Amino acid sequence: MSRFEDKIGKNIIEVKRLSHIYGNTDRGIKNISFGVKPAEFIVVAGQNGSGKSTLFRHLNGLLSPTSGEVWIHGKTVSSNLEYARQIVGMIFQDADCQIVGQTVFEDAAFGPENLRLPIGEIHKRTNNALKQLGLLHLKDQNPATLSGGEKRRLAIAGVLTMRPEVIVLDEPFSNLDYAGICDLLSSIIWLHQAGHTIILSTHDIEKVIFYASRMIIIHQGCIVGDDKPEILLKEVEKFGIREPCLSKLGMNIIPWDK
Repeated sequence: MSRFEDKIGKNIIEVKRLSHIYGNTDRGIKNISFGVKPAEFIVVAGQNGSGKSTLFRHLNGLLSPTSGEVWIHGKTVSSNLEYARQIVGMIFQDADCQIVGQTVFEDAAFGPENLRLPIGEIHKRTNNALKQLGLLHLKDQNPATLSGGEKRRLAIAGVLTMRPEVIVLDEPFSNLDYAGICDLLSSIIWLHQAGHTIILSTHDIEKVIFYASRMIIIHQGCIVGDDKPEILLKEVEKFGIREPCLSKLGMNIIPWDK
């Protein structure tokens, strides 16, 4: 039994009446509540500006709520930031903002170095993560020379070295070409199969909906749908999300990259 499986049936994350309003505007998220169980693959779908990124930044304390709270294994994120950031790993839309090392290896090793782990453990975790993401042969290369897809995979490798239970990806496929999307999608599928809980935001659900166990639709900062994808697919265009072509044709969804 893995360390992820021993908590089956219990929510890893509990989002309770969470709101975050920006200044004197109506922008943000409003009264959002949901739970996340181990090994789920959740697609959070919504138009650009619907509140997906704002929600995600509360899951490990990068933003503080206007009201409400996020709980991880019964602990509030606001009072347990270090713990939350070890359980929930975040991959941002702009991978460049996560790159801090002069080499691929140094960048992936940044997290465990900050945990002050023994040097042997740091090297073990970093080499394993780079190997799993297909980047080990690039470990001495400057991250600035990587392709967009390789940078996204490097960001995932850096998160993996922290051994999180949950991996959150904010619009991971934006600005990638077809090859980059296929490589990244394969990495995400592997992460889920390895036991990680996946929470992924997108305004283009066609690429990932086949793999999702659940879809949450956010519209104007509110959750307007939370169910199995096959139940919600016919509703998505009401909220500015394109329904997958096969669904429109009344056919079964198949993997996007096949």
